[in-house]
Amino acid sequence: MPTAKIDSLDHEGRGVTRVDGKAVFIEGALPGERVEYVVRRAKPSYEQGETVRVLRPSAQRVAPRCPHYGVCGGCSMQHLDADAQAAVKQRILEDALRHIGKLRAGRILAAIHGPAWGYRYRARLGVRMVRSKGGLRVGFHERRSSYLVDMHTCLVLPPAISALLPRLRALLAGLSIADRLPQVEIAVGEGSTVFVFRNLLPFSAADEEQLAAFADAEGIQAWIQPAGPDSARPLHPADAQAPFYTLPEFGLRLDFRPTDFTQVNVDINRLLIRRSMQLLDPQPGERIADLFCGLGNFSLPIARLGAEVVGVEGSEVLVERAHANAARNGLAGRCEFHAANLFETTEDSLAALGRLDKLLIDPPREGAIAVVKAIDPSRAPSRIVYVSCNPATLARDAAVLVHEKGYRLAAAGIANMFPQTSHVESVALFEREPEGRTGQA
Repeated sequence: MPTAKIDSLDHEGRGVTRVDGKAVFIEGALPGERVEYVVRRAKPSYEQGETVRVLRPSAQRVAPRCPHYGVCGGCSMQHLDADAQAAVKQRILEDALRHIGKLRAGRILAAIHGPAWGYRYRARLGVRMVRSKGGLRVGFHERRSSYLVDMHTCLVLPPAISALLPRLRALLAGLSIADRLPQVEIAVGEGSTVFVFRNLLPFSAADEEQLAAFADAEGIQAWIQPAGPDSARPLHPADAQAPFYTLPEFGLRLDFRPTDFTQVNVDINRLLIRRSMQLLDPQPGERIADLFCGLGNFSLPIARLGAEVVGVEGSEVLVERAHANAARNGLAGRCEFHAANLFETTEDSLAALGRLDKLLIDPPREGAIAVVKAIDPSRAPSRIVYVSCNPATLARDAAVLVHEKGYRLAAAGIANMFPQTSHVESVALFEREPEGRTGQA
């Protein structure tokens, strides 16, 4: 069985080494370690492997806490100390900026940290009947597989939610349509927890009674979703109020439906908003665009600080939610929201938003390449804060901003939104270069 000394980690948290000139990516290995591994996939230019035995462990190696580690595909970095995880993610961000964007940030921001466990306030659990393996399974997908882990606990979920997983499985297994329930979506708000049961067939009256009894026993709201996300509705209590989260630093409350997109990590979201506002520095009299604004997560703090905000979002449902949240917080006079496909942004559609002094961009993994290409340097915002969940697309978009649009990458850093995983959330600040200077080494 081959052995190797590990040089670094890749963006998926795998150990990286070279053997006979070929890159080898080894799951479960850490930088500086010597490991024994088995090859799972061999290609002409690279191999993928899995650690069998650690011959010389890293000082940063820790014992994984989750009993499903190694099977579940959710938390691939549990074997690495939590502080070291943040350092690795910072390095991944810097490497992406350097190799893809040909850039270095003028300042590296301190990593944003939060709880390492029990942080995940949003989750979508798969449900599948597998009679050949003991019946119903509830959990995340197995690593490199479409199969589900039969989860009895999940340490990144809030402890109370993790503890009820066995009872949830027993509930679902007893329903008349147990084999027609593909997922359960969990949304934890302040003062309420919602379980949304996706049903491909109607529940029977007996099923609904069981769901209601489960909701009462566990102190949750039971919602059902017979079609798309907008079809979700409360089952018990029938008059259940939608969940919400607060941003105490800005005196804000944001209501959301359990199928809306919201950040999974409430603590890190608050810190990320604080960091973004510090970088953006909204001022009274400024007009600031918040692109991919969702239900107002960044828009409302910007407005609270005195600026005028124009938010743009692809989902009309979320635009309605943003309008309602602005009104609820007394900020309707400083906010306007529009629905538009930002992946088709043009110079004309961006110019139609009017004068923009500054810009905040918070796109999905695909990034915001159409937006950054549409910026007209002759009337470009003086400052852009870019919140990213994918270092590769951030680096690609940063290259356009710096090498083509006259900005400099003033600062960048990570927010450890998903501890124990290889997911990298980050924030970057771009500022306009003085006239006559473009590009950045």
